[in-house]
Amino acid sequence: MCMAVCDQARRPERSATAFEAIAQAHYGAVFVVADTIFAESAQIAKLALKYQLPSVHQLPGEAEAGGLRSYGTDFTDLVRRAALYVDGAKPADLPVQQSTKLELVINLSLARTLGLTISPTLLVRADEVIE
Repeated sequence: MCMAVCDQARRPERSATAFEAIAQAHYGAVFVVADTIFAESAQIAKLALKYQLPSVHQLPGEAEAGGLRSYGTDFTDLVRRAALYVDGAKPADLPVQQSTKLELVINLSLARTLGLTISPTLLVRADEVIE
């Protein structure tokens, strides 16, 4: 069932169908993979709320758009490090880098709306808590 739902959600115009299938299958939450559907964050948040499904995301902006939680790359840090790459160095001389700073954003307001309790320990570890 999961594969069928995932395939439905690959195109933004099919998000509503995918959420309906997720709700009918009685899944308890939705994990939204960082992809080209970032532009659909608000739509995904509305659908998750409609079906009372907590949504977990990889991009910090998606929690701000209405997702329950996000944990992923700090893009400000990436932009700072990208400046090293435009300094005129040869591509072969550039180091391969991996993101070392991740952000945890929790939408506490949405958690309350969904009737969920977020552990105080997790709230303290969050980089940002949306009230």
